[in-house]
Amino acid sequence: MTTTVDVAIVGAGPCGLAAAIAAERAGLRALCFDRGSIVHGLASYPAYMTFFSTAERLSIGDIPFIVATDKPTRRDALAYYRSVASHYHIHVRQYEDVDSVRRLGRDDARFGTDDDIVLSTRYPRWQIRSRKRSGTTCLTFAHAVVIATGYFGRPNRLGGVPGERLPHVFHRYSEGHGAWNEPVVVVGGANSAVDAALDLYRSGAKVTLVHFGPELDANVKPWVRPDIVGRISDGAIATRFNARIVAVESEAVVVRDEAGESRIPATQVYAMTGYQPETALLEGAGVPLDPTTGIPQHNPASLETSQPGLYIAGVIASGFDANKIFIENGRDHGKQIVAHILAHTPSPDVP
Repeated sequence: MTTTVDVAIVGAGPCGLAAAIAAERAGLRALCFDRGSIVHGLASYPAYMTFFSTAERLSIGDIPFIVATDKPTRRDALAYYRSVASHYHIHVRQYEDVDSVRRLGRDDARFGTDDDIVLSTRYPRWQIRSRKRSGTTCLTFAHAVVIATGYFGRPNRLGGVPGERLPHVFHRYSEGHGAWNEPVVVVGGANSAVDAALDLYRSGAKVTLVHFGPELDANVKPWVRPDIVGRISDGAIATRFNARIVAVESEAVVVRDEAGESRIPATQVYAMTGYQPETALLEGAGVPLDPTTGIPQHNPASLETSQPGLYIAGVIASGFDANKIFIENGRDHGKQIVAHILAHTPSPDVP
């Protein structure tokens, strides 16, 4: 059995949900896919995280995001996005991984048997092949496809150093309870590394922060910087600046700096070194990427890529620089995309 919709959206984060809402409000039938739960990326944030943005700037679908404090927490956001998806009856196929997005040719069958689910009056131009947790493969046909896969699928590795894949090396941070009284190394100098280091310290861990730069990154949140600077100054959090990890062992990391190599005790290693956008679906569909910026070839006004009917939304449009697009300026991408779809619907003779 197959499903045919107007718009298929890969990624059910805030920008993907916003695109689905824009489509449904315009009379288009939308279907979201996500390899995890809705807003899976946010669900992977630290358990006690507070957002940089205000609640108003994180809201979607004209549904107010009401919180008791100045800035919402992770828990606030998860509850909000669940409620918005429920309010608009957004169809999300959770825990279903999209393997490929393929443009249909003239000779491809658009529909299957009479048992298939057809929710679109527009001519399907794309085939989405997805896989459920059971291993079952599903086919979905869509007039348009939006890639809104976010930024947290491919962590920046430590350069392939020995031991990097050991089970006590993590690229995401949840909470510090399990690190109580343990020697821990945090790698990085930006916000995620700073937040992890502070929370680990307050959870009773013995923390060393390792960063390849000479100091903390300039974009560390201004209300957090005095805290981390104070903990470094009083020796509560040890640091190794201008240093790189060259090996990970079972209970230590090997660090190299100007003085040479040395070992730092570590039973847990948090490599908070950022991520790269997942572009395999776009590249597989024939969308070129800028080799310098990593930005997929697209029209900034419509968000349509070089392949007609294939769009991008959210942070994936910023390429390697995740500091350009956030929820607050990616949440309107769906409106741009839907406006373009409605204005450029080809005839059934156009494959």
